Amino acid sequence: MAIPLLGAPLGVQIGAAGAAAAYRAIQGAAEGGAEGGFGAALTRAVQGVVNTQRSADAASTQALQGQGSVTDVVLAVSRAELALQTATTLRDKMVSAYQDVMRLPI
Repeated sequence: MAIPLLGAPLGVQIGAAGAAAAYRAIQGAAEGGAEGGFGAALTRAVQGVVNTQRSADAASTQALQGQGSVTDVVLAVSRAELALQTATTLRDKMVSAYQDVMRLPI
């Protein structure tokens, strides 16, 4: 089972094929192949995380009202947690890369 990474808009999934797809998506965005470039790709990724969090919240609310199953809630919350962890890791890596560039001698 493939789990969406950073939400559905990027279509990136975990696994070897997913990693290759993520690389191609980012490379295409960096080369201008994607509309709006790298900034737009980041915006779509963040929006995907937000949408994943909202769907987890909606699944939890439905379960509390007796309309949803526990399995759906667990899956939705797990997806949201994975998306948030991935976004946090990417943010940390970008900050670290920025700091490394700023330390370079001119």
